[in-house]
Amino acid sequence: MAGSTDFRTTLHGGIAIPAQPLALTAARKLDERRQRALSRYYIDAGVGGIAVGVHTTQFAIRDAEVGLFQPVLELAAEEMDRADSGRDVPLVRIGGICGPTAQAVAEAELLRSLGYHAGLLSLAALAEADVPTLIAHCEAVADVIPVVGFYLQPSVGGRVLPYAFWRRFAEIESVVAIKMAPFNRYQTLDVVRAVVDAGRDDIALYTGNDDNIVADLVTHYRLQRGDHGVERRIVGGLLGHWSVWTQKAVSLLERCHAEVATGTISRDLLSQGIGVTDSNAVFFDAANGFAGCIAGLHEVLRRQGLLEGLWCLDPKEGLSPGQLEEIDRVYAQYPELNDDEFVASHRDDWLRG
Repeated sequence: MAGSTDFRTTLHGGIAIPAQPLALTAARKLDERRQRALSRYYIDAGVGGIAVGVHTTQFAIRDAEVGLFQPVLELAAEEMDRADSGRDVPLVRIGGICGPTAQAVAEAELLRSLGYHAGLLSLAALAEADVPTLIAHCEAVADVIPVVGFYLQPSVGGRVLPYAFWRRFAEIESVVAIKMAPFNRYQTLDVVRAVVDAGRDDIALYTGNDDNIVADLVTHYRLQRGDHGVERRIVGGLLGHWSVWTQKAVSLLERCHAEVATGTISRDLLSQGIGVTDSNAVFFDAANGFAGCIAGLHEVLRRQGLLEGLWCLDPKEGLSPGQLEEIDRVYAQYPELNDDEFVASHRDDWLRG
């Protein structure tokens, strides 16, 4: 049976958390077999947790006519239950939370009822709210379930969140982590500084900065808290990018931890980080304002045989012109980053009922 390790301890150790995509049939209905296979893939690849019902899973799963939010959460929870029965350290279970306060609280209650540890809280629905309103919203959700803060870049639906917000957010007792994904060094520093200034050494810092993954994971932030120096690190990643080539992502995180421990960051690791950024730019379609970000991930998983096609809930959503050729390019240029052999050796087992 799984041990009693608290999920907060696991988060603080620094783990890889992929943001799970949505497996659909050609009729754009849930493909339960392949949805389960994705969870099995991530677990066998060595991740420390899985995030479900987030941007990569497609926010439209919440629409009444789609109705897939709870079913997808349930499938992932069942696969994590199965895995945890043979693990010493349970997987960290994170579910996405979005919408206005009433919806966000209801989603938090659902996550709690399904055994999820924490909710990744998007504030995109409160685009015009002031800081006190945002904090009241966060507190309402945090009263139900531990919260992972989320700084989402404006280009994909997020909003600028000032230092003043993060400083007050860091005072909410049940905040357990923050995913920083503004794709902006200034705004990332705002979050780290706010957490340090609040004295919250118990809030784990995670990168979602797809353009800077490796650099985030090996950087020491040396800041002042009053008269005392404080050093913090971004210890892990909660990333849509890590929903593909996941085994190699886990190895990359392990290497980052190992090199940080030695105090010497190799040129080779930093160079590999550029390959990760280049691959991410292609998968997420940065050249076209991230229009093909979901389909790009689906294409990698389709090539590996884990997904049957690129179908998204929105029929208009797909690869951008030239994106397929760019995926070919990064596959050829960075063969050390893909985990095709690992997937091929396990795929049939993962796809069994």
